[in-house]
Amino acid sequence: MTQMLQDIDAVIFDMDGTLIDSMWLWVAIDEEYLERHGLTEPENFHEDMEGRSFLEVAEYYRSIFPSLQKTTEEIVKEWHEMAYYKYTHEVPLKKGARGFIERMRAEGKKIGIATSNSRMLAEDTLKALGVWELFDCVKTSEEAGAGKPAPDVYLLAAEAMGVYPDKCLVFEDVPAGILGGKNAGMRVCAVEDDFSKRWLEKKRGLADYYIQDYEDIEKGTYEVL
Repeated sequence: MTQMLQDIDAVIFDMDGTLIDSMWLWVAIDEEYLERHGLTEPENFHEDMEGRSFLEVAEYYRSIFPSLQKTTEEIVKEWHEMAYYKYTHEVPLKKGARGFIERMRAEGKKIGIATSNSRMLAEDTLKALGVWELFDCVKTSEEAGAGKPAPDVYLLAAEAMGVYPDKCLVFEDVPAGILGGKNAGMRVCAVEDDFSKRWLEKKRGLADYYIQDYEDIEKGTYEVL
């Protein structure tokens, strides 16, 4: 067994940018949404939204765009409509992810998801990818009551699986998520993703391990930080 997996009873994945290659989608949707409503992207726009739940991001939009005369629920509904087809038809799993999950299940480990995305998009995307049945639990930041870097969604997933936090290994792609996993008392492996390259050194400074893809784990080519 690799060092990364020693004394680990459960693996918890963030979804976007970690388990699935989807962060490009939200950049495109944000650009389209801003153009549709005549809004201008402020400085540090995506960084300020990092880790927030769906509802928290919608509330953030309302706070920085006072001309946007929409309720939080209306904004979320519009995003769902814009994202749904892409999530269920165009978003792939990250390289090696399915094989790694299947190996972990074969070894008797619990498998969970702790995502800032919505319950509907998470569930329907996993079903479209044919991996829904591989997970013991799927929890969202909205259900937990707080977005990342708060530890709430990770702790909620651990509790649902009946596993102590210190026996969980988290996979995350952005600093807020990595910090949330650490705040939950869990070990965290940072995952390479094009969207978060700008935060590479920050990710490496927060995480316990780093992978280019999930095949690094079986090959033993992951980094211990």
